[in-house]
Amino acid sequence: MDKTELLQKTAEKLSPFETANIVGFAQHLTVKSALSNPWIVCGFLILAFYAVIVRSKFVLAALFTTISLLLLIRYTMPAEGDSLNLSSTLPFAFGGLAIGAFLIYLFFIKTE
Repeated sequence: MDKTELLQKTAEKLSPFETANIVGFAQHLTVKSALSNPWIVCGFLILAFYAVIVRSKFVLAALFTTISLLLLIRYTMPAEGDSLNLSSTLPFAFGGLAIGAFLIYLFFIKTE
């Protein structure tokens, strides 16, 4: 195997990581597909492991906020074609308030 074959195989293997492919993936990403994508879930797990090992309150709070907002949007927003109504808006509003209250508690009230 010479260098040109090796470079061609490497280019073929890395082609899914080209900028155009990543931008296309991000444009077509939905909350449902983000929660079921193993790459994104693995990234969250690695980030959580890092945050626990380093004991970084900021990273844990950012991770908690991201995951809880994804779950909140996933389970409270109406399906396509449905309109917003009070039964779907109130859980979203109170869920957002609960997330904000927890973050305020974590950063300003709780001391170590």
